[in-house]
Parts: sequence; structure tokens; C-alpha cells
Amino acid sequence: MTRMTKNGISSTLAGQEQFETFYLRQRGKRVSRIMYDYRTEEGELFSVVAPTLEECRIKRDAWLTKKN
Repeated sequence: MTRMTKNGISSTLAGQEQFETFYLRQRGKRVSRIMYDYRTEEGELFSVVAPTLEECRIKRDAWLTKKN
């Protein structure tokens, strides 16, 4: 169960980011991933899953740059 959603909808507020770590099995090894949400001040939601928080933020920044 994720703390980032309520009734299947992201609970991330405008201008806020949320993230949490989850684990999966990949080729028999336990691998961690970061689930990341960011909502703009205008209310647009960006979501991504990446190996690290830093990579999530890099992808968010690229999305924001492309959007503007």
C-alpha cells in the first residue's frame, strides 16, 4: 500500500513532491526503485519510477524545461 495515493489518486499537493522506495525482484535479486510524484503550481502531475531520487529529479527538471 502506498502513502502517496488516496483512493487511487495522487495526494501530492500543488508545488509539492512526494516519493517512496519500493522493492522488486529482477533476475533473482532484490532491487530498489523510487516512485516519485511532483505537482506543479498549476496542478499538473508528473510521475516517474527510477532507480534513485536524483534520477527522478533530473527527469522532472527535463519535463519542466520541455513544458516551458
